[in-house]
Amino acid sequence: MKDLIETIAKALVDQPEEVRITKKEDDRSIVYELSVHPNDTGKVIGKQGRVAKALRSVVQAVASKESKRVYIEIV
Repeated sequence: MKDLIETIAKALVDQPEEVRITKKEDDRSIVYELSVHPNDTGKVIGKQGRVAKALRSVVQAVASKESKRVYIEIV
């Protein structure tokens, strides 16, 4: 899952070496924190959040096999 998020994020930004993903997990959910260079934040979020929403939809579709909810936070 982390590799999927990283691959998509690196394709969207101008500085792919600045992409960082951290994972926080508890008994009911998994939270991935996506951190990018400040100049690339808008590219990951997109107009009116469309890119972020699409990224979250893809991740939720892949995570539907697991019994936990998966969230992405853009930091």
